[in-house]
Parts: sequence; structure tokens; C-alpha cells
Amino acid sequence: MEKKPFWSGPKRPSGSPSGAGRRNAGRRNAGKKEKEAHNINEQIRSREVRLVGDNVDEGIYPVARAQKIADEQGLDLIEIAPMATPPVCRIMDYQKFLYQQRKRLKEQKAKSTKVVVKEIRFGPQTDDHDYNFKLKHAIEFLKEGSKVKSYVFFKGRSILFKEQGEVLLLRFANDLEEYAKVDQMPVLEGKRMTIMLSPKKPGSGKKKDAAPKPASEAPQAEAPEAPANEQD
Repeated sequence: MEKKPFWSGPKRPSGSPSGAGRRNAGRRNAGKKEKEAHNINEQIRSREVRLVGDNVDEGIYPVARAQKIADEQGLDLIEIAPMATPPVCRIMDYQKFLYQQRKRLKEQKAKSTKVVVKEIRFGPQTDDHDYNFKLKHAIEFLKEGSKVKSYVFFKGRSILFKEQGEVLLLRFANDLEEYAKVDQMPVLEGKRMTIMLSPKKPGSGKKKDAAPKPASEAPQAEAPEAPANEQD
């Protein structure tokens, strides 16, 4: 009796990479793509290039001459502005160039602040207990540096109370005056009336105490004039 093979599907061709091999190949391809982000050395096809940098005399050179300068310094000729006429190149180590590019990108991401918007929903007839509860949360959000998007949702015939909703949002903004500034006054969009608040910078909501005025000096008493000598 013949034994049937456990796997009857198509066999993997000999020499094809395993899962780990494919992952390693992917890493190698990723590094290759990073290297091909800029044309370097023999990949530069222009006849002339403009060299910039501290280690060269800036100007326009034939690409062969620019490549020779890079070779003499043991560095790479890197095309940094291919769309310019002629293309702009820099002479430096390409791995160092990539490191500086990644570092600059990381610093830009760190400087860019992510804006977080917190939403607070009211009804047109919100009672004081619910209002104060949501006001407390809004203060916490603003102290964290988040924006607050507050809105009144009108359901069904409650749209008749839109004036009441506007008064509620204006009261909300007024109660948060110490912590927030109004970016957008109440606006009705469909069934929502929305107001947008952003946190104030620290110290911007406090009024500076006026410097005390110096006490006015008392006028000095004039010395009495000496009596004039009477003539005999």
C-alpha cells in the first residue's frame, strides 16, 4: 500500500527564500531604497553640476571634474537638488549625509506639536449639575494643553431652542475665560451649534499688577531771605 505524502500542494521551488530569508531580503531592500533616495557618484547623469559646501570652491563644474574632487577627498558626490539647473551637489560621506537627514527629520517631528481636540456635548436644556460637571472636565482638558470643542445638539423639535443653546455656549466660554480663548464663536451647523476654545498660554490670563507710583516728594521749604541792610 502506497503512502500518500502529508502535503499534496505545490512544492516550494528549490532555492526559494524561507520566511526569515524573505524578511532579511526586505531589510536589505529597504536599505537599498534608502541609498537610492539620492543620486550619487556615477548615478548622476548631468554634464555639469553646481558644487556647494565648506570643503569645496563653490561653483559650476563638469560632472567628471566634480567626481574627481570627491574621489580625491575619499567622499561621495551627492545630488541634493536634482531639479535645479544645473543640479546642486555636495561632497561628503553618503552615510553621514543620510544620518543628518534622519536626525533633521526627527527634530522637525519633535518640534511639531500634535493638537488634541476634546469634545464636550450639551443639550439645549442642560441643568446646572451637568453643566458644572462638564465645566470641570473642560478646565482639566485646557490645563493639559488640549483644545475644547463644545457643542449643543438639537434633537427633533429642540431646534426651536437654538437661542437658548447659544446663550449656554457663551456662558461656557465666559466661565472658562481664565483658561481659554475663543477661536470660533457659536456657529449652527445642521443640528449642532459649536464653539471652539483653545488654551491660553501660561500667564496670559493674569493681569500684571501695576507698579506702585513713587510717593511725590514734599516741596522743600525755601530758605528765608536775609534781611537787607538798612542804610543809615
